[in-house]
Parts: sequence; C-alpha cells; structure tokens
Amino acid sequence: MALAASPTRSAPDARHAWTLGELEQIFATRDFAAPWVDLNDKVVMVTGGTGSFGNEFVRLVSERYRPRKLIVFSRDELKQYEMAQRFPAERFPFMRYFIGDVRNRDRLELAMRGVDYVIHAAAMKQVPTAEYNPFECIHTNVLGAENIVTAAIRTNVKRVVALSTDKAANPINLYGASKLASDKIFVAGNNLAGADGPRFCVVRYGNVAGSRGSVIPFFLKLAQEGATSIPITDERMTRFWITLKQGVDFVLSSLALMRGGEIFVPKIPSTRIVEIADLVAPGLEQRVVGIRPGEKLHEVMVPLDDGRTTLELSDRYVITPTFVGWSREPYLANGARTVGDGFSYASDSNPERLDARALQSLLEKSFS
Repeated sequence: MALAASPTRSAPDARHAWTLGELEQIFATRDFAAPWVDLNDKVVMVTGGTGSFGNEFVRLVSERYRPRKLIVFSRDELKQYEMAQRFPAERFPFMRYFIGDVRNRDRLELAMRGVDYVIHAAAMKQVPTAEYNPFECIHTNVLGAENIVTAAIRTNVKRVVALSTDKAANPINLYGASKLASDKIFVAGNNLAGADGPRFCVVRYGNVAGSRGSVIPFFLKLAQEGATSIPITDERMTRFWITLKQGVDFVLSSLALMRGGEIFVPKIPSTRIVEIADLVAPGLEQRVVGIRPGEKLHEVMVPLDDGRTTLELSDRYVITPTFVGWSREPYLANGARTVGDGFSYASDSNPERLDARALQSLLEKSFS
C-alpha cells in the first residue's frame, strides 16, 4: 500500500504527536508480545474465527506454535472453505473448522470439549446494523456471551478471553451497550465458575487499522474509484488505533497475564479522522456530513468512574474487578501502579498522538 505523505492539521490541546522515530521506539518496547503464553500442544478455539481478527490470529499462532488443535468456530461455510485453502491440512494438520453459531449453546458445548483456551471474537459489530436489528444484536452479543460462559464452565475450559471495544465504555449505541453487557457477563463468569472453574477476562481496544470494518478501507475504496470528495463526520473527531498484529499479541499476552475478571486496555495512539483522510486521500475535498446516530465525537476506553479500580502497567491499563477476595497485590508486586480518581483514557485527551510520517508508517504496516 503506497501512501502519499501530506501535511496534517495541528493536534488539538497541544498533545504530544509521535514522530516516526518515536513510534518505532515505542512499538519496539510496546508490541504487546510479553508475557508469552505457551500454546504448544494446547487446544485453542477462536469464535468468529473467519473474521479479520480470526485470520490474523490463526496466521500468527500457526507461525509461532504447534497447538494440538486450533479450532475455527464460525457460521460462514464459504469463509471457512477459503480459510482452509490458505491453511491446508498437509501443512497445518492441527487446524479444525466447526460450523456453528454462538447463539447455539449445545453446539458450543460440543465444540469446546477438550479445549484449553477460548478466544471469543464473534460479534455483531456494525453500529447502524445493530440499531436497525436490535433483537439480532442482543441475541449474538449478549446471549451469545452467556452461552460462551455457560459452555466453558460445563466443559471445564481453562481460560477464556473475550474481545470488546472502546464503544462499550460509556456506550451511546446498542452495539456498545450490548458489548458492555457482554463484558459484565464475562467478568461475572469468574464468580459463576467457582474456585476451580474457568477464568474469564476481557480485552478492550480501539479501531483496528487493518480490519474490514475500519474507516481506512472505506476511504481507500473511494479514492481508488475516483471520488472527488471524502465524507467526514466531524473535523474534531478522534479515534484510537491499533494494528491487527498488535491486537492479536495483546490478546495472547493478556491470556498469559490474566488472573480472572480483568478488563485489559492497551496503550495505543490516537489521531483525528481528518488526518487519516489527509494521508489516505491527499488532495481530495473533505465533505463534513455530520455525526451519524449512535456515533461519538471521541472514544473512551477507561471511563472516569473506572479510574478508582484501574492499574497501570508499562504497556496497558488493567481495570480490576471488585470481587470480594480479589487481590491486586500480584500486579502491584510486578510494578503496576494505581491511577486513582480523576483518571480516564480517551482518544481526545490521549497524550500519545501520531504525526503524519508515523501515521503513514502505521498504515503501511497494517496493509502490507
């Protein structure tokens, strides 16, 4: 992917903008690869496994480990067929493909027999689609989360990591509200499982630069099709950004780090949407169309009210549960510190921002 560098508007609030050199230095120490989890000879299942995350998860796990089984659980047989062409059985004998829906608890229980770790990535993610089809969104995102928890407990899975979204923090749309409910279900699942049952945690991050749902492929498509303008919702709008590889590494390291009940939030940069448009489609007019229903001007990953229970590590924040008997001491003993009252983590006040060259580098890594 070739991107033309273009001047960016000045960042609001005089926040620090990462230069390319700083970005490379930060990413060298904040690649989310540690702590390392051993998936060799383990049985791992990923729901929604044929999506953007699932494809990158399978690619990286296949490169780094030799699991006993790597189960792709999804409801799209065509995507599973296409995935099987990229990961043929002769080279990847541990691959398994299960057709199923997270709405079906019985099918989940069959799929989870003998599974050590579950990565739950299946979700209904499109904000407008969720608004127009609320019952479908609830069935998949909320009742599906309940089914994952129940099936994991019944089949004695060891650990479950559920993918969330920045839209689950102080939600204003149904998608965000359904993922907040999902987060609560997975956190509470630790109590339901008892002392010897599965451990559940949640990872929450922002826009994924290389995913199908990102605004970047949309901007690229318009530019490639010869559009004369790019629709911008609001010039002030900001978003967090993470690459697909970083997202997978963050999930794997959180799997290793978790004790049960945490919500893990990565430290990642943010930028304004107009800066993305400047870089992806330089020279094209930016047409302000207004914020869509259910859309925020800025995203939040750690709300103000969660600051009291949040710990800070070198590369992430950990929103800790308020269970009776849950202790922060193991985290504090390993260098975590409390952030205290008044703390929040939002895309507009994020001190780490991308300058033009750093943003260009991030996008090229995402689409290479």
